[in-house]
Amino acid sequence: MSDLLPEQKKRITPKRPRDYVCWAVAIAIVGGLVTTTVTNENYQWPVVFSYFTTEAILDGLVLTLVLTVASMVLGTLLGLLLAVMRMSHQAPISGLARLYITFFRGTPVLVQLIFWFNIAALYPNITIGIPFTDISTPVDMNALMTPLTAAIVGLTLNQAAYMAEIIRGGFASVNRGQYEAADSLGMSGFTRLRHVIIPQTMPAIIPATGNQVIGMLKETSLVSVLGVAELLNSAQSIYARTYQTIPLLIVASLWYLIMTMALSVPQSMIERRFSRSTRRPAPVAVATKESLL
Repeated sequence: MSDLLPEQKKRITPKRPRDYVCWAVAIAIVGGLVTTTVTNENYQWPVVFSYFTTEAILDGLVLTLVLTVASMVLGTLLGLLLAVMRMSHQAPISGLARLYITFFRGTPVLVQLIFWFNIAALYPNITIGIPFTDISTPVDMNALMTPLTAAIVGLTLNQAAYMAEIIRGGFASVNRGQYEAADSLGMSGFTRLRHVIIPQTMPAIIPATGNQVIGMLKETSLVSVLGVAELLNSAQSIYARTYQTIPLLIVASLWYLIMTMALSVPQSMIERRFSRSTRRPAPVAVATKESLL
């Protein structure tokens, strides 16, 4: 007697002529792309390999990873705060969160980066101090808002808007009865959040967050317009001197591809870890009279 339910059994479908045609077309396309990529001398693969691990490229690679991690961590923390504000029953607090999310999701990231880099045109100097006291410190915005600072601020504020909606959607996916059941058991707010709410929100939050990390990794290339020496800017600096544009762009693209694939592995592992509770458990074999004979 099989322990699998009918919907869990693997279905075997016979091969049809169109299946073989699809395979033939796919193989032909891939073969053609590989052939032209390898045989076309204009790609200049020796130049690509010679620059692939140069110091300037590796330094840009490290800075790209630093920007990604910093922007995601800060953006997630700010996004969590915005998500809590967004779900608040206080209309002014919820309205401020809605306004923030609408603005930063409705304007291009590149525009935001350029705006923060030129914020000193609006506020050349700001004063930071304790209200109702004489304790204050003037801050020169031209000195403070360096290209790297503007990149982190711009990417973080933009990412926070998206993370707020992801986190809010995760909390909204938990049935209201779960909150009531935790309260009926006398759980504190922290215990309820740790043992009941968060485990159920993770399957909804993790895939979207993983996609945001990969997207942020690629969005860091936009800060090259600010002069930040990340991966793309490092490649641009080299081909501006050597005029080997295509090989250096291939170098940057390959590194982005490698990092994206590397990030996909832990993302899949984390998704499987937090989705175990949503998987259908294997059915328990039930002893019957026929099976015992």
